[in-house]
Amino acid sequence: MTISRRALSVSALGLLATTSLGSTARALDGPIVNLIEGTEEFAIAVEAYTFGYPLVTMEMTRRVLTNVPAVEATKGPMGQVIKVREYPTASFRDITAPNADTLYTTAFLDVGPEPWVFSIPAMGDRYALFPILDGWTSVFQVPGKRTTGTAAQTYAITGPGWEGTLPEGVVQYASQTSLVWLLGRIYCTGTPEDYKVVHALQDAVKLVPLSAYGKAWTPPAGKVDLTIDMKTPVRDQVNRMDAIEYFTLLCDLMKGNPPYEADGPMLERLARIGIVPGQDFDRSKFDPLFARRVPQVAFDRIMLHFKFSGGDVKDVNGWGFTTKTGLYGTNYIQRALVTAIGLGANRPQDAVYPTSKSEGGMLSRAYNGSEKYVLSFKKGKTPPVSGFWSLTMYDEDYFFVENPINRYSISVRQNLKANPDGSIDLYLQNASPGPGKESNWLPAPKGKFTLMMRLYWPNEGDPSIIDGSWVLPPVKKVS
Repeated sequence: MTISRRALSVSALGLLATTSLGSTARALDGPIVNLIEGTEEFAIAVEAYTFGYPLVTMEMTRRVLTNVPAVEATKGPMGQVIKVREYPTASFRDITAPNADTLYTTAFLDVGPEPWVFSIPAMGDRYALFPILDGWTSVFQVPGKRTTGTAAQTYAITGPGWEGTLPEGVVQYASQTSLVWLLGRIYCTGTPEDYKVVHALQDAVKLVPLSAYGKAWTPPAGKVDLTIDMKTPVRDQVNRMDAIEYFTLLCDLMKGNPPYEADGPMLERLARIGIVPGQDFDRSKFDPLFARRVPQVAFDRIMLHFKFSGGDVKDVNGWGFTTKTGLYGTNYIQRALVTAIGLGANRPQDAVYPTSKSEGGMLSRAYNGSEKYVLSFKKGKTPPVSGFWSLTMYDEDYFFVENPINRYSISVRQNLKANPDGSIDLYLQNASPGPGKESNWLPAPKGKFTLMMRLYWPNEGDPSIIDGSWVLPPVKKVS
């Protein structure tokens, strides 16, 4: 949906967000507020906030995840490989919506001073992908089974304007920005035997600066900044900045992380309020009266894109999902929304994540473990993928659910039992459906819950969730 700035003022969007989303922002009334929020400058400031949200969020995420002296759990210094060794349990609370399908192998890099060389070992027939994101959250390369195969491969990730010669056999991946996030995922069944195999693959992933390639190199200890807030969630840290602090950081970041050529028209507008790539924020061109209100209205507008996206976010049979992730062009509000709710999202060709909190429809209620539900796939109609699919159970806060069989997701690796007609039923309930059906049981909490389907490497031709030729069936309550 395209909203004219004149037809629907930004202040009206703020009001709509307050009533629809329960935002902490409060709609302000009166002629003075209308004059302020109805100005062109205020509208540009809201656009600027939306435009810069991915870069600012990536930087704040980098600060938190790299602010440690050595690699530990899900954190590690810049340029060092972080290897998540096992799937989290129901007690895990570090991040929302964890998965139990792939083990992460990640790193943050600064490729401004020099390129970094990244090596992947031979993976055999194992599914793996190593998306590489720039500072604007664009997935600019995705080495892995779908794109480059499973043989051993080596790449040099280069920064803006880099010119030079690479060693033989090293393929260049050019990043638009100095800030780069490597977000690898390797499929693992979660058994002790498979953990051992995947750990060996993780240990064979190598990352070194170009100047150290082919030499013995020991990464230096990380530098810890005690001023960095390591407790408050990153999104809350970003959202609590006023506009002056936010735009000051954005301009500083754009010195080493330039926007794309396609961003030219937007940059012409942003220059009117003192935001110019390569330069400090010129706060003399920005009205300080906007400092608090701009972030409130802008973030409400981003979250409203959930409901009023013009197709960027779909709702089918009670499942909400998007196939517009990873590469965004000039769709800045979609880019900001994905940053806010799913930072690090893959391209749709690599993964789609339908999510459901209720059966759907105007009168639907949230899923609740006091009821029994079933998700049924007709014969031959399970999710069409070349990688794999899974269904994960979360509580209403997107954390795993403690249960007697320690099962947090269900997929074909559970040896699902088919019905006599070839269909497959997945039982979503708190109590066991009985010994004969436990292979198909995904335990639910006693209260509200959320479901997330993961489709890795979904088919791109008929049938496909990407083009709508395959539709995920609804979850139905068992009467």
